[in-house]
Amino acid sequence: MSQPTRLPVIGREQMTPAQTAMLDAILAGPRKNLNGPFVAWIHSPALGELAQRLGAFCRYDTGLSLHLSELAILATAQAWQSQAEWHIHLPIAVEAGLAPEVAEQIRRGEEPDFRHQDERLVWDFARELYRDKRVSDGTYAAACARFGLQVVVNLVGLLGYYALVAMTLNTFGMRAEGQGEGDLPFAEPAPTP
Repeated sequence: MSQPTRLPVIGREQMTPAQTAMLDAILAGPRKNLNGPFVAWIHSPALGELAQRLGAFCRYDTGLSLHLSELAILATAQAWQSQAEWHIHLPIAVEAGLAPEVAEQIRRGEEPDFRHQDERLVWDFARELYRDKRVSDGTYAAACARFGLQVVVNLVGLLGYYALVAMTLNTFGMRAEGQGEGDLPFAEPAPTP
């Protein structure tokens, strides 16, 4: 991850034992890198440790397929206009089966032309929750009928976790590894004083 300008550079030799433990846990876990919000969270290792454990669950163990989890993450990245989150998760989503043209429609804020009903259901759920701050009775009932209550609870957790990721990335102006200013999927707002 390229070092954001709002965070001081911190070398391993400067880290507290809690920071080192968090760093080691991330590097030993399924991610094996600091690409994402972890450079920020190292400055609050108690938060970072809890968040990275929640993130591992939300990414790998919700009961949703990788394809649908990544769709929910892209919905979050679009809702928050999160440059790094989109950059990191777009190739994973496409590799997992999301049509590139659907991903592009999502990025542009258009109504996606989904190939599968499960995609439409996850999209509607995420869109309603972000737009309306609620999920309609119809969408909720359809999600519970299709995925089961536990997975619906997990989907809410996944959306909440990736909103936290997006807020972290946006607050600290973070970019993904290898992401240059020409690789930004969303227009950057004008700087504010």
